[in-house]
Amino acid sequence: MIAFVSGPVAALAPTTAVIEVGGIGMAVQCAPNTLSGLRVGQEAKLATSLVVREDSLTLYGFADDDERQVFELLQTASGVGPRLAQAMLAVHSPDALRAAVASGDEKALTAVPGIGKKGAQKLLLELKDRLGEPVGAHIGRQGVGTAVTASWRDQLHAALIGLGYATREADEAVAAVTPEAEAAGGDPQIGRLLKAALQTLNRTR
Repeated sequence: MIAFVSGPVAALAPTTAVIEVGGIGMAVQCAPNTLSGLRVGQEAKLATSLVVREDSLTLYGFADDDERQVFELLQTASGVGPRLAQAMLAVHSPDALRAAVASGDEKALTAVPGIGKKGAQKLLLELKDRLGEPVGAHIGRQGVGTAVTASWRDQLHAALIGLGYATREADEAVAAVTPEAEAAGGDPQIGRLLKAALQTLNRTR
């Protein structure tokens, strides 16, 4: 198992970071929140999980070990593959997922693209004794890399495109959460805005 990768960021795409490790570019699939903390040319360290399939080897990257552990635990539930697990972590932090499962918060799970009401009910039953209780703010989450200089609008738009939404949908979602972002001042939290944007998109679909 590849537990982590560490090195300069060689390239960034909406869903992927390329980390140079010993002269080799490792393509790592990452959620938007993780990608937003990376910048090309700067050092980064990502906790990783290798997903092996008959026709592929895919490396998924996370801000810290806690995210990686939750990613792997989520896949123990029937019907949850790596992409859905990553989407869940794109919308909710590990502790938010623990809290949602512990409290039976069906609405929190349906905020994730690809999870309907029945799917959420099933996940709540299957994950109840697997994720554990919330552990509090995770210190390591701030250590992924240097914050990017792109505006929150650009970051949020790229995150939505990376999750598979059309440009028009991303534009509308960014516009919908602009009042919330402006109310937060000059440095709104991308993770919180992403969650609000996804909820807006789910209401309009």
